[in-house]
Amino acid sequence: MKHKMSIVGFGGMAGWHYDKAQTIENLEIAGIWDIKEERRTYAAGKGIHVYAGLEDLLADPETDLVLIATPNDVHKPVAIAAMRAGKNVISEKPITLSSEDLREMMEAAGETGRFLTVHQNRRWDEDFLTVKKVLEEGKLGELFRIESRVQGSRGIPGDWRQEKEHGGGMILDWGVHLLDQMLLLFPDVRIRSVYGAVTNVTNQLVDDGFRAEIVFENGVNALVEVGTSHFVSLPRWYVLGTNGTAVVEDWDRNGRIVRASGVDEKDVTPVITAAGLTKTMAPRRKDSIHTEELPVVTSDVREFYYNVMAVLEGREESRIRLCEVARVMRLMEAIRESAETGKVIELE
Repeated sequence: MKHKMSIVGFGGMAGWHYDKAQTIENLEIAGIWDIKEERRTYAAGKGIHVYAGLEDLLADPETDLVLIATPNDVHKPVAIAAMRAGKNVISEKPITLSSEDLREMMEAAGETGRFLTVHQNRRWDEDFLTVKKVLEEGKLGELFRIESRVQGSRGIPGDWRQEKEHGGGMILDWGVHLLDQMLLLFPDVRIRSVYGAVTNVTNQLVDDGFRAEIVFENGVNALVEVGTSHFVSLPRWYVLGTNGTAVVEDWDRNGRIVRASGVDEKDVTPVITAAGLTKTMAPRRKDSIHTEELPVVTSDVREFYYNVMAVLEGREESRIRLCEVARVMRLMEAIRESAETGKVIELE
C-alpha cells in the first residue's frame, strides 16, 4: 500500500527525513511547506512540490501522513489542525512543550481517530541497543548504577533552539532522547525520585546543559547528563553491576566489559600513592578479572517508518506509545521543577 507524506517545516531534520524516505518502499513525499521563502526555494530546486500554504497542504486529498519538523512550539497547533483535517501525524521530538499540551494532542487524536506519534529516532541508536543487550545478558550481575551522557563544546546551535519561546534548551533537545532511552531500559519500574540541575554557561535564556539523578524503585541509580561546554567528553555510557562494569565510549560503540572471573582475591597488594598506600583502591589481579568486547548490535532507523505504515494499515501496534512519551514529558518537567526549587522530586 502506497503512503504519501507531506512535510511541514523544511529545515535540516526535514531534509534528513526526505533523504531517508527515498530509500523506503511505498513511502512518497507529496510536498512541503515552510514559512521561510529560502527553504521553499531550496525545496523547489530539488524538484519537490511546494504547497501554497499550510491550508493547501492539509487540503491535499492524496496526503495521508503529515510530518511536523518545525520549531518545538509549533508542533501542537499544526498536529491538531492536521488531525482535524483527517491526516495522520508524525511530530519531530519533543512532541510538544508540556504534559498539558500533550494531553490536548492525545484528545484530538482520540476525537478524530487519527494516528499520532513522535519521531524518537534514537531508540535505534546502536550504542543504546548495545547497553540494552548487555543488561539483557546479565553479565554484570545486579545492576546498581547506570550513566548516560552526551557532551559537546560548541554551545547551542545559533537558531531557535536558543530561544525559550520556541521550546529551546537541552532538556527538550537532547534530554528527551536520553530520558526516553533510560526509561526504555526499565519500562515497568517506577521512578522513586529525581533531582535535577541545569547550566547556563553559554546561554542565559535556556538551559545549555543539565544533570538529572534518577532513582528507580528497583534501587538502580541513573545519571542522565547533557553538556555543551565540554572540551573533553566522558563516556557515552557507564554501567555498573555487582559483578562487572561496561563502558561505551562513543556512538561508534568503542568500549569494553570488565567483570570478575570467579577467582577469589584474598591477598591484595596495596598500591602506593604519593601520600600513602591503599588496599581499597588497589587494582585487581589479572587472573581475577576478565575483559571482553561489547556485543555487536546493529539497527535500521527506517524501521520507524515501516512501523508507522504498518500501523496505518492495521498490521502492527505502534512501537512508540504515547503513554511512554507522556512519561518522558513528566520526567522532563520534574527535572525543571527540581532545578528551580533545589529539591528532590518524588515522581511516581
